[in-house]
Amino acid sequence: MSTLGRGRQPLEEADLVVLSHLRWDWVWQRPQHLISRMAQRRRTLFVEEPVRGHVDAPTARVHEEGVLTRLWVETPAPSGAIEYSRGGVRAEYVAAIEHWLGGRERDVWLYAPTALAIAEALQPRLVSYDVMDDLSSFADATPQLARLMRQALARADVVFAGGRSLHRAAAAMREDEPTYLFPSGVECSHYRASRRYRRPAARPVAGYVGVIDERFDFDLLAEMASALPEWEIQLVGPTAKVDPAAIPQAGNIRRLGQQPYERLPPIMASFDVALMPFALNEATRSISPTKTLEYLAAGLPVVSTRVSDVVADWSEVVHFADTGAEFAQACRVVRTHARGDRDRQLEPLLARYEWDAIVEAMDDALARAVPACRSAAA
Repeated sequence: MSTLGRGRQPLEEADLVVLSHLRWDWVWQRPQHLISRMAQRRRTLFVEEPVRGHVDAPTARVHEEGVLTRLWVETPAPSGAIEYSRGGVRAEYVAAIEHWLGGRERDVWLYAPTALAIAEALQPRLVSYDVMDDLSSFADATPQLARLMRQALARADVVFAGGRSLHRAAAAMREDEPTYLFPSGVECSHYRASRRYRRPAARPVAGYVGVIDERFDFDLLAEMASALPEWEIQLVGPTAKVDPAAIPQAGNIRRLGQQPYERLPPIMASFDVALMPFALNEATRSISPTKTLEYLAAGLPVVSTRVSDVVADWSEVVHFADTGAEFAQACRVVRTHARGDRDRQLEPLLARYEWDAIVEAMDDALARAVPACRSAAA
């Protein structure tokens, strides 16, 4: 537990309710890293969007997941998008969350703007909003999502942003209200283990780890695979919101699917080069990929398209390319770079981006906000 500074209140006086658009057992990324650490400090409920089930009426489900509790609602909703604001599930969520809280004071941590009405109904001591993506720019976004994001930014007592572009946009909407830039971090010890697993391979490998969705440049991937016939291209991660048939097929492209977090270091040990072949479109305009740091901590050279936040933060240690042919050439070049030189540049940077340090700073910001929220509520 951190030492309380001037103006801080002990956060553990209230339970933490996280309203998420992502599922806990999905790809291990920013929410899982942050919330798993916060859950070691106070009782935490991770709330997920509803799913269709063989039920006659909305039914709450609870599952213990190590240091926290998961909660979601099964619903007989018809086909189409199901989210917190649809399918008549809002009351069921509020009742189930209140039952779990048992009358204790609560703070709400928001990822899903669609759950803002649930957050308000819980009458929390404090509302924080961690903006990890511009969800309104995604392919499956509803027309109302941009409005809900603006409302969440206006309502939140504290806002965190997962990248420079997201922070700039959020801060502009909040004027003088607390808005903090906390780019995604890395668990260095986890990914550095990849270095111990390295073994000589029969052919060079360029690999990608992450969700394969509308942010991925499939044309670039196909061109790169064609230009690197002597290499293997490994894609590690699930497919979401795109037709799997859209992913290029070639003799040197190998899809490994979703892998558990603990398996990533040995898988990445086979990589010679790590890839970030993102399309430059509306969905990637504000992203700050977590995988940048994970690749670098694993000792890998990184080749990326010119994603704005990556260029701003990591241009000294990431190689940029624009086309499949340029990616292929970059892979051949960076494979020969000395890892020691790259590590010397990285070491002071990685120390600033450890997840443990980020959580400590976030908790400080939340604790400082509690007295003001209590005064406003009095």
